[in-house]
Amino acid sequence: MFCKGPVRWVFAALATHTFWASARSVERAVDSRGLTVDPTVVILGGGVAGVIAARTLYERGITNFKLFEARGELGGRLQSQTIGVSGDEWVIERGANWVQGTQTDDGPVNPIWTLVQKHGVKTQANDWYGSVSTYDDTGAVDYLDIFDASSDQYTTLTVAAGARVQKQLVDLTARSGYSLVGAKPKTPADMACEYYQFDWEYAQTPEESSWIASSWGNNYTYDTDDGGFGDDNLMSIDQRGFKYFIQAEAAEFLRPDQLLLNSTVTNITYSSDGVNVTLTDGTVLLADYVLCTFSLGVLQNDDVTFEPALPDWKQEAIQSMTMATYTKIFLQFPEDFWFETQMGIFADSTRGYYPVWQNMNLTDFFPGSGVIFVTVTGDESVRIEALSDDEVQAEVMEVLHEMFPNVTIPEPTAFYFPRWHSDPLFRGSYSNWPSSFFSGHHENLRATVEDRLWFAGEATSQKYFGFLHGAYFEGLNVGTQLADCINAGGCAGSTHIAEITNALPYTI
Repeated sequence: MFCKGPVRWVFAALATHTFWASARSVERAVDSRGLTVDPTVVILGGGVAGVIAARTLYERGITNFKLFEARGELGGRLQSQTIGVSGDEWVIERGANWVQGTQTDDGPVNPIWTLVQKHGVKTQANDWYGSVSTYDDTGAVDYLDIFDASSDQYTTLTVAAGARVQKQLVDLTARSGYSLVGAKPKTPADMACEYYQFDWEYAQTPEESSWIASSWGNNYTYDTDDGGFGDDNLMSIDQRGFKYFIQAEAAEFLRPDQLLLNSTVTNITYSSDGVNVTLTDGTVLLADYVLCTFSLGVLQNDDVTFEPALPDWKQEAIQSMTMATYTKIFLQFPEDFWFETQMGIFADSTRGYYPVWQNMNLTDFFPGSGVIFVTVTGDESVRIEALSDDEVQAEVMEVLHEMFPNVTIPEPTAFYFPRWHSDPLFRGSYSNWPSSFFSGHHENLRATVEDRLWFAGEATSQKYFGFLHGAYFEGLNVGTQLADCINAGGCAGSTHIAEITNALPYTI
């Protein structure tokens, strides 16, 4: 586990920063001993996609690579945080928290589940549908019948989307899909239950999401009839942090000189001959190939500049997908006063206002911890990031007072939430597919530029965008392609589509 990080190589900055006619015309980067250290491949980003791509290269006999990570540890959006009063502290997950789908009988296995088992990460089955309590602004109200109906409506939504795929019908928003299958939520309880089924997974509303893509994202993960892994959702409760599995995996093959932590990229200069990577400290490194595993949000916000600018087809693909935000807000109290189920739903007149609650105080999770958390997504995540911690805590406490009107609720002893949307290393939590985003755009999101600049991450996974296992499969895929390319002495990489056009012309 790379808790403290390896001893870092010190690179001399290039004396000149010329744009090159050939890879060999640029002055070579050297270490403090004056030895040439230019790698064949530079991997940018130490999340699941980056680590698995590096492991794949290693397994294919290619060890001349370096992995750059902006933070002080590997894991990407796998991040943990210790909260609680002294003597009663608990490690909670800022980001990814669940193995979503494991394995059913002899069917396909989720590779994240394989790694979690291999490295002994402690998980607990999380019952999202059979252990639920319901509330509105008057307190406890039983609307589990509405909750069950919303689950059925979501299933109907995904089945109807599959029929559209078979008939090659155009995509629509998931809101249109819901309406076409007769699901039209009107009451706060209707909206809260729909939110639980949809927004809580995709981190955006049905209006903002593709009907077809959101359905296959669900089916390819959970539905065994579509090759999915199964219904299980296992929540990490490991006090080393969920990130431990990817850090332990990396420790098995990464050498200290192959990993550079606390290394933020500012510029990538590329041509058909190779790539120059510049860090904030002025370090410049030349490589034959660069693999970008930055989040979609970083690419959308120009947090890393490219020279020359990325081609129009690549920029259109990047800007056409959406980076969603998913925010967990944690509170610790001296004692619990809330529901005894695993999950709680709060129905407010404003859709998405602190709707999904989870009880961590249970025996199977963090017994006696006094920890509970609530999740908001999308625009609500962005809204609360603009507020102070005290303002957000006041809103959350007001909701708790509405949920439990006859309880004297103490002030929390700990309060914490991450700000993913405003973090320049991520700009959100994970990608979402809008209805205006075409398969051709997605091919272009994955496609290489000038045969040298490669891309991978959860956003580039067509089946599993937004999922942790999507990042794994994309790292595996691009690592395999890169290895084949290097071993062949070069290749064209993943091809792109010059222009994404309508099947039929516009009629005006």
